[in-house]
Amino acid sequence: MANKQEISKEPLQWDSKNILMVRDLKKYFPIRGGMMNRVVGQVKAVDGVTFGLERGTTMGLVGESGCGKTTTGRTILRLAGDKTGGDVLFEGKEVYDLSHEEMRHMRTKMQIIFQDPFSSLSPRLPVGEIIGEAVREHGIVPKAEYEDYIDKIMDECGLQPFHKDRYPHEFSGGQRQRICIARALALNPQFIVCDEPVSALDVSIQAQIINLLGELQDEYKLTYLFISHDLSVVEHISDTVGVMYLGNLVEYGKKEDIFRHPLHPYTEALFSAIPVPDPDAKMNRIVLEGSIPSPANPPSGCKFHTRCRHCTKRCMEEAPVQREVEPGHFVVCHLYDK
Repeated sequence: MANKQEISKEPLQWDSKNILMVRDLKKYFPIRGGMMNRVVGQVKAVDGVTFGLERGTTMGLVGESGCGKTTTGRTILRLAGDKTGGDVLFEGKEVYDLSHEEMRHMRTKMQIIFQDPFSSLSPRLPVGEIIGEAVREHGIVPKAEYEDYIDKIMDECGLQPFHKDRYPHEFSGGQRQRICIARALALNPQFIVCDEPVSALDVSIQAQIINLLGELQDEYKLTYLFISHDLSVVEHISDTVGVMYLGNLVEYGKKEDIFRHPLHPYTEALFSAIPVPDPDAKMNRIVLEGSIPSPANPPSGCKFHTRCRHCTKRCMEEAPVQREVEPGHFVVCHLYDK
């Protein structure tokens, strides 16, 4: 029997094996209109995300464009303003309860690698200053060791010391992404949100960057939240996988369980689109009908019911809750409410 996971109102209990715990996270953006510029609606970008992330592991977060993956990562890091609801515990501390000074200290432990390496790098600063600016600001190393430390970080990310005096426009896309990785790594973080870090790169360069992230994870015991729409990359790099649809985490579990036995109809449809490198293999493609509803006006009941081939009347009226169908494998779907 499926184990029903209701969202509790009790304080979130910390599990020491995790570095991050998220429960029912919500982030809404106001829609303003009219002569008085009043709030007339809300875009529900993140509307109920719950998961735990173990230390030293990688969680892949997948879903269609616009489903809320990036906003989830930014909300966890407090980069998207205040949350609308839910809990975000990092090392047992509620991130949104931290003071300005406490959050400033926490910034060194939580970093992000952005999707577009060019727009996320200042064109007016040389690479050495881009990587070292925050190191100097937070006093990561003594002043006498600063130059050697920057050289070491650059070397570990595949950059040469003479690159320090060059500017971002003088590098290729793959090199710029290495600069972004070095900038994040320089603060000696424990947790990094990788926001589609390889989607703007050529396939051969993607492999280099993914291998670099794996090597750095092994050396520094890093924990990643890897946001991507490329399921093949996610399968290669992740330990656990979360599938998002219209602001909700509809399925979550170990990588092997998710790819071997997808439970949610949306996950099944996503995985059916993964190319098979065999011209004779028959593709059992599941084509989703209709378009993605607007997050400003999501459907009642289950948000996926407008495109689901298993839709029932209950799906239209009642929103499902997260259930543990098999150990460590959670799904939000009425099909498993038995």
